[in-house]
Amino acid sequence: METSQTIASWGDATFGQASLRALAIRAREELDKLIEAIEAGEDKGTIALEAADVTILLHRLCGKLGIELSESVNEKMVINRGRGLVKSGDGTGQLKPS
Repeated sequence: METSQTIASWGDATFGQASLRALAIRAREELDKLIEAIEAGEDKGTIALEAADVTILLHRLCGKLGIELSESVNEKMVINRGRGLVKSGDGTGQLKPS
């Protein structure tokens, strides 16, 4: 099983050192490709691989910081489950306005 650290190490060895900003920008570009795949009606396998590209870049970013993305997701879900959230009406949500 891959970790943020193994993915970050692979990325550095394959592509060279990248700044956090460069990784975030590249992740945004990959997110755009994911959206395009969804809008084009691509099959679920293609969509999953595009989502994986975004996730790989986020793992690289977290690995550079010495943190594990999956642990951060678990921590954030504990916070989200205890928050006051409101539905946006499209299957997503946001914090209740203060």
